[in-house]
Amino acid sequence: MAESRKDKVKRSPHSENAAIVAPNPDPEYDLSTAILRKKSAPNKLIVDDSMNDDSSVLALSTNTMEKLQFYRGDIVLIKGKKRRDTVLIALVDDSLEDSKVGINKVVRQNLRVCLGDVVSLYRCTDIKNGKRIHILPVDDYVEGFTGDLFEVFLKPYFLEAYRPVRKGDLFFVRSGAHAAEFKVIETDPADYCIVVGDTAIHCEGEPVKREDVESSLTDVGYDDIGGYRKQMAQIRELVELPFHHPQLFKSIGIKPPGGILMFGPPGTGKTLIARAIANETSAFFFLINGPELMSNVTGESESLLRKAFEEAKKNSPAIIFIDNVDSIAPKRDKSNGEIERRVVSELLTLMDGFKSRSNVVVMAATNRPNSIDPALRRFGRFDLEIDIGIPDPAERLEILRIHTKNMKLSDNVDLELIASMIHGYVGSDIASLCSQASMQQIREKIGLFDLDDETIDAEILNSLAVTMENFRYALRVSKPCALRETNVETRVVYVA
Repeated sequence: MAESRKDKVKRSPHSENAAIVAPNPDPEYDLSTAILRKKSAPNKLIVDDSMNDDSSVLALSTNTMEKLQFYRGDIVLIKGKKRRDTVLIALVDDSLEDSKVGINKVVRQNLRVCLGDVVSLYRCTDIKNGKRIHILPVDDYVEGFTGDLFEVFLKPYFLEAYRPVRKGDLFFVRSGAHAAEFKVIETDPADYCIVVGDTAIHCEGEPVKREDVESSLTDVGYDDIGGYRKQMAQIRELVELPFHHPQLFKSIGIKPPGGILMFGPPGTGKTLIARAIANETSAFFFLINGPELMSNVTGESESLLRKAFEEAKKNSPAIIFIDNVDSIAPKRDKSNGEIERRVVSELLTLMDGFKSRSNVVVMAATNRPNSIDPALRRFGRFDLEIDIGIPDPAERLEILRIHTKNMKLSDNVDLELIASMIHGYVGSDIASLCSQASMQQIREKIGLFDLDDETIDAEILNSLAVTMENFRYALRVSKPCALRETNVETRVVYVA
């Protein structure tokens, strides 16, 4: 009897016992997003409010103090978001839950955290007494003040208090009926120290502008990026691990990746992602805008590119972000200009010349990945290509919540319903939608006040709240940029 075709198939010796195992739907088993999962530990606590105005203390319950082996008066290093940390004095407050730490609003701003966020606490054993510190006031608090800032505020605040200070931190001081906010400009020893009796306190110089303080507080971070969970996990693996744990790559015997190419429609947040990565890793960020780099002067474009890479190496860890990379690195066989060919060759040379220990990552963004020279799109140059595409409904809802978190919304606003209605919208479209809805709410109230008046009644301001109808109006007048070039023509059919 002839052997059937089925019997001729060579079987694996293990095939008899093999079984098809369905993938585990539990997100805990999804290794592609493992870097995003937070690890639990006794020293990771939830941020709670503190009624104490003192910006140099934190409060813990007695049980938490014992668990962490802290004592009253210990100096504690507390780590927040965007690689921010500060040093505070530990105090006991048994009204707090064991899983929480109490810090006031100023400290939360210094750590870039909000109520409900998680922070990490460590005993600070290496802090030293300060030799000198430089402190300046914030301008809006001392405007019109004619007294001696040191005698009125700083001397009583630091006298025999042994307060720790951190470079770059803000702190609030009250003196009788007066109050002032100060910023620590410099400390010696560097970064942080304890202000003791013989510490020289300098407060000479122009006050710090409020605009500068607020701009630093609004730096984008991971919390400002909605959706793209898997894409963010990939980017963080290629950036954070080499920056903070290079020994992982050395131990396993490979070189860390050096380049990431992000592609997708306009407005999806490619540049925002690069800035958030730089802020969260405290890396030096060097932005290269593709079209601005091109010059008709022979050799100038290549020189500017070399200077950017040299500057990044000096300030490592660093991120070089090339926006619109397709404008400076088109396919050489289809490029008519000699300048573009030279710039592409220079970029290839610079990326190949990076040493694995240089701690510099090159990120690039484009809307047209197929227009880039193929020599750049290989492992060793742009190691990873990430599609930052159109967000799905769940991602749209996350982005919508980020854009509306500071907006005053009416009770009838249903964000989930809005997210389901905005198919094809990307991050910039959703930001525009929220802006249009807010403007429509303002238009509805314009008739209640006179535009020539310098002030507006408080009742009118309190009555402002964006409604669901405002969002419906915004949906009618807005058009997503990803679908803007798509037009549907309806043919008129006449039936005889």
